[in-house]
Amino acid sequence: MYTTKSANYVCWIFIAASHALAWSASVTNSALTAVPASYILGADDLITIRVLQAPELADKPVRIDWNGYIDLSFIGRVRAAGSTVELLKSELEAKYASIIRDPQVTVAIEEFRSQPVSIIGAVNTPGVHQIRGKKSLVEVLSLAGGLRQDAGDALKLTRRIEWGPIPLPDAKQDASGHFSVAEIDLKSLMEARDPAVNIPVEPDDVISVPKAEMVYVIGEVPKTGGFILAERKSMSLLETLTLAGGINHGTASPENSKILRLVPGSETRTEIPVNLKQVMEGKGEDIQLRGGDILFIPSSAAKRASIRAIEAAIQIGTGVVIWRH
Repeated sequence: MYTTKSANYVCWIFIAASHALAWSASVTNSALTAVPASYILGADDLITIRVLQAPELADKPVRIDWNGYIDLSFIGRVRAAGSTVELLKSELEAKYASIIRDPQVTVAIEEFRSQPVSIIGAVNTPGVHQIRGKKSLVEVLSLAGGLRQDAGDALKLTRRIEWGPIPLPDAKQDASGHFSVAEIDLKSLMEARDPAVNIPVEPDDVISVPKAEMVYVIGEVPKTGGFILAERKSMSLLETLTLAGGINHGTASPENSKILRLVPGSETRTEIPVNLKQVMEGKGEDIQLRGGDILFIPSSAAKRASIRAIEAAIQIGTGVVIWRH
């Protein structure tokens, strides 16, 4: 038979155990941000503080104010900015020790203050973007104005290893061992085919969206502009003409066509004469066009055109139509 004292003792044990289980479950189940041990807390960080023995003492996230302090019940104002999570934890345990025996405190970051993320390449607003709180890849690409028409099929994500490896199966460490690197298929990401690739972005991430390799067609075709090569390294003349809708019969002079190809390591182009009439009749070589090549089909009234005039007609970024297939 229990005495009143023993019954109270058993009740206290039950309550303490319940608190411990709730505390453990909340730490296990909540998606708290994993941070490097070296991360320095600063003004505007949002943190959660839990005390195992008395979870009701600090049961809500608290934001570090612009002076670097947090206000907590019973212990008052505490300087948080400038400390790591572990240092703040130790300081809080020392302060709570005045009202709780052997306090066990956890500190977790729920939301970071504004953090830099670099977005470069084929986005509408490249540069360093300051983000606040947790943002996904798609959200950050939206902050950069979205993808340009000439964006490639994959982006490259580089992350400092202090933030842990990128949580994707094909992520690798670079040769220095200081960064985790992964390539992400942009089509799957933007069309939400695989939600798992829309991972959270971390501070100091670098997101690089390369331009797609393209071939350009101008002159007497129904669809002038750039055609994405996608995963391919080249595209034949006949394939390119098919995508461009063929030639404008009656006005085109296909036998006087030319390919303008960049000279490796130079900004100059070489001119390759092409008799498209013979190619279309199966009597000429179906040359493979490389990324950056320009196919020019002149009109019968203007059979010759200088390389500079053709390049001027297709300056990238001045309204040229990009065709995806």
